[in-house]
Amino acid sequence: MKSLSVIGMILLAVSALLFYLTTDFTVEKITISHVMGVMAGIGIGLIFGGLIGYVSKGSAIKAEAKRKEFLQLQKDKVELEKQALEIEKRQAELERENINKNPQI
Repeated sequence: MKSLSVIGMILLAVSALLFYLTTDFTVEKITISHVMGVMAGIGIGLIFGGLIGYVSKGSAIKAEAKRKEFLQLQKDKVELEKQALEIEKRQAELERENINKNPQI
């Protein structure tokens, strides 16, 4: 967003310079072509702003989805680790029971 603001300021400064060079900031020299140029500039700015906003919003949504998926995978990993420990405990208990039932001398 900072870069967009900087570009906007630069374009505003260029347009002010061009306006100054063509009219000397006097109201009498403003013609309909100047008004049309201002309206066209506003329209182009809105189009570019809309496109850039759409793209950045899509990127933000994708990043959020990836972050949520990563958090879900971390939770799943913890669950699987708990299940693996539980299975290991059960197997160890079964082995102890088998050893106790069938002691080999």
